[in-house]
Amino acid sequence: MQTETTYQTSTSLRTGLWLGALTSVAVIAVLYAGSALAGLPFVPFDIFDWMARVLPGGLISFVIQTMVALIGFLNLGETSSVAKTIEQLIAILQLVAGGAVFGAVLAAAGRRNRGALPLYGLMGGLVLLAATLAIKSSLGFEDSNPMAAVLWLALVFLLWGWLLGVWLQLAGPALAGDAHAALNRRQFLNLAWGGSLVTGVAALGLGRLFGGGPTTTSLPTDTPAAALPGNDDPYGAALTNGPAASPSPEALAARPAKAIGTRDELTHIDDFYRIDINTLPARINGDSWRLQISGLVNTPLELSLQDLAALPATTQILTMQCVSNPVGGDLTGTTRWSGPRLKDVLALAGGLETRARTLKVEAADGFFEYVSLADIEDDRTLLVYLMNGEPLPTEHGFPLRVYIPNRYGMKQPKWITRMEAVDADTKAGYWVVRGWDEEAYAKATSVIDTIYVDSTTTPATVQVGGIAWAGERGISKVEVQVDDAEWAEATLINPPLSPLAWVQWRYDWPYAAGEHIFKVRSYETDGSMQVTDLGSARPSGATGVHTRKVNL
Repeated sequence: MQTETTYQTSTSLRTGLWLGALTSVAVIAVLYAGSALAGLPFVPFDIFDWMARVLPGGLISFVIQTMVALIGFLNLGETSSVAKTIEQLIAILQLVAGGAVFGAVLAAAGRRNRGALPLYGLMGGLVLLAATLAIKSSLGFEDSNPMAAVLWLALVFLLWGWLLGVWLQLAGPALAGDAHAALNRRQFLNLAWGGSLVTGVAALGLGRLFGGGPTTTSLPTDTPAAALPGNDDPYGAALTNGPAASPSPEALAARPAKAIGTRDELTHIDDFYRIDINTLPARINGDSWRLQISGLVNTPLELSLQDLAALPATTQILTMQCVSNPVGGDLTGTTRWSGPRLKDVLALAGGLETRARTLKVEAADGFFEYVSLADIEDDRTLLVYLMNGEPLPTEHGFPLRVYIPNRYGMKQPKWITRMEAVDADTKAGYWVVRGWDEEAYAKATSVIDTIYVDSTTTPATVQVGGIAWAGERGISKVEVQVDDAEWAEATLINPPLSPLAWVQWRYDWPYAAGEHIFKVRSYETDGSMQVTDLGSARPSGATGVHTRKVNL
């Protein structure tokens, strides 16, 4: 009775909180090692991804826009990579907080029966296991070895619960200084901190040392040569074909020089933004992957990557932008995409039945979108498996993604696994049902990349440069305003790399020392000016004039 009373008075919920949080850090490290070494589930990210799917769309949109705004305001770096890092950090902190709650609940349960704490811990671990498996099943990801994943999670959670129960059982007498305790206070604290630290460091070290797993980005050897790089053209323009083919290398070489400091015209794969609904990208085995084509098609079928690579490939240089990109933001890029036309792939299934109204495209991560009949028939709509002449990286949708001209990235699913022709005339894709625009047509935008003082001229000049883009509608004019002067027309670096790519521009201004404000605006091919009123990215894309203040 004395021991029980000692436990009740000395082991508070606070002890359960810190023990739960402390042991959760070790559990996270063990889960990371399992993920890195054997591709086993990493639960913190699974929970975060699940929450991102079930929370209200308005809340998710608010969080996205707030995160993008803060990253830009604090100048933390490239938006998409920083945002993913923040998401992953939040996911880990969530599990630590959950572990603290787990410990507190066990501590409260142990006040009545300290001897049953290890059993209570096992029961708690079982509840956590059941919840995790339910979350995993709802996400749509397929583990390479489901039985191994279940056994691994069972081992981790049951062992966590049992050990946490044992530690809480020891905590009361040890922290109270009970002479009959198995451990004294210092021994207990050393065991708690040291055990968690050693376990965590060892697991992280193993994961870093031996992790990585097998690559899944190999393409079949019969990829059409016309879609691959292999000449001296710096832009790959000679490799393009179809209705959005690039101008000749001679025409591109004859263009005026861009302003010093303007971004590269073709975005490197490593610099291309990544926005999706996952903390980690879906990893798919290209050898076993199949594209299912079903619904209102004349001949339902499955296609391998080899089947798609055997079709004639179209290669286009294309600009893509995220709908949540703020004015002047970096969630945009231009790269070379290759793959068969969507309508040619559907032709393998005998084409669509007359009742078909849209094509539902589904991805391995549960993302989905609808493609209209008009977009299906567009020769520029592609199923893409190459990016800048290389196999699609996992982060950008391996083995297959779709490209639809003139739409924001929210309408372009990655990691495609299934296409179903349906008779519903709907456009309510993943983000549409969460409050974003159902069409997602790209708005005209213009950005200042550089304001460079050129002291080699007499007098000195200021080179101002950047990009402008309006989807398939094209850019006819860009204007720059300095301070309160009249708007002046900039020089377009025409022709752009393709009819679907951004155009670079340059404006030379006579140097004047002091603080100045530069603004830019663009006009589409039909003469209409971009929307200059400041507007939120949600639901249809941000609007406004990009402005930069500099001290020359």
